[in-house]
Amino acid sequence: MPSDPISSFRPLRPLPAIIFASRWLQLPLYLGLIAAQAVYVVHFLVELWHLVEAAFGHQGALQALVTSIGYKSDVPVTALNETIIMLVVLALIDVVMISNLLIMVIVGGYETFVSRLELEGHPDQPEWLSHVNASVLKVKLALSIIGISSIHLLKTFINAGNYTDKVLIAQTAIHITFLLSAMAIAYTDKLMYAAAPKHH
Repeated sequence: MPSDPISSFRPLRPLPAIIFASRWLQLPLYLGLIAAQAVYVVHFLVELWHLVEAAFGHQGALQALVTSIGYKSDVPVTALNETIIMLVVLALIDVVMISNLLIMVIVGGYETFVSRLELEGHPDQPEWLSHVNASVLKVKLALSIIGISSIHLLKTFINAGNYTDKVLIAQTAIHITFLLSAMAIAYTDKLMYAAAPKHH
């Protein structure tokens, strides 16, 4: 009968114990990301409230939205139009996607590099967390960054009249670079997985 790995655990020698315990230095970093997540939530609610107010004709809220999305027009903006609504909604989606990225970094990073969360059997355990490791987390983060970059690029093209051709080309090139980088990461991980010995 195989021995229990927990009961057979031997205490580490002092130096390895200190080195291994140094992983807890990352804890303030993850707590800081949680605080950043809270700031994003507040920002999302403020922008959403401005959108609702502007829909009912509040000029102050409308001008706040116009300023936040960087929308410029040859004529004074006195009411919501489709472009402004679309840009605001894309900005809200952008906040959600960045929040999703933060959650992946916080939960996945803590689980991978600091300590187990022991969520096995929990009804709200994320599906991806059951098989997360540094390699899987890296690919998921790359895909999330591509999604965020896509939203930013779409916002730029919708509001293209307020950007120079140089900015449009630069943002497109950066997005393509992100895309190629993610493909390279995924392909490299695929090669490493294929080369790894299979255990039966």
